Amino acid sequence: MSGSESVPARLDTSRPHPARVYDWWLGGKDNYPVDEELARRILAVDGTVLRGARANRRFMHRAVRTAAEAGIRQFLDIGTGIPTEPNLHQVAQGVAPESKVVYADNDPIVLRHAEALLHGTAEGGTDYAHADVRDIDALLGRAGESLDLTEPVALSLVALTHYLGDDPAGDDVYGLLQRYVAALAPGSYLILSQVTPDLSPEAIEKAAGQFRRSGTPFFPRSLAEFSRFFDGLELLGPGVIPVYGWRPEPEDVAAQAEGIVPVYAGVARKP
Repeated sequence: MSGSESVPARLDTSRPHPARVYDWWLGGKDNYPVDEELARRILAVDGTVLRGARANRRFMHRAVRTAAEAGIRQFLDIGTGIPTEPNLHQVAQGVAPESKVVYADNDPIVLRHAEALLHGTAEGGTDYAHADVRDIDALLGRAGESLDLTEPVALSLVALTHYLGDDPAGDDVYGLLQRYVAALAPGSYLILSQVTPDLSPEAIEKAAGQFRRSGTPFFPRSLAEFSRFFDGLELLGPGVIPVYGWRPEPEDVAAQAEGIVPVYAGVARKP
């Protein structure tokens, strides 16, 4: 595993972690009482979260398939989360078995599941980097042990940016994204989804309050704020749009009838 063993994997079960909260919403078992408690509190004030978790996963599948069908053979998934089926490498290698995938996450429980993440095709490759999205140099350094960053890469940060602030003195999510995009070769893809207050403002404000009271920063963003992540890139059709509407398949059309999902999604290409 690329650089994973050099990082102490201290599992903190006293505070919820977004990857484990998300795992509970998806029906997984790799979470702790503190994660379930927060997941249930948020579900009580925002009934869209289960649909949103599932919609994000399906968007990732469609976006990765789109990039692979366009010829991308390298994928970097930051904020991987706990493995679910099918995972990103299974989608990419299902289109092109020679695809190489690097997963990155900062939750030690994801590190414990790295072996499950690494079962790819014989022709391709999968690797895992235990790293934080904020530590760009370390993360890209580890990714570069498996990927050729002089060639196009599809960079996926699905349901991650709403955990990062935009204070230049703090997380500076816009600066982070600009640095990642700058490190990518021309022809690379950026795959993003983000919770928005635009479509369900009261519920999202209550959910954000629950996250923040638990010690997890949470930053829903408007359409204009989310679209800013793609500045200087070529948006793929249909552009920035609610997650169900991004190149939907029949399952997504059917799921849309269940109700709104306050999440925007988009995919763009670096010229």
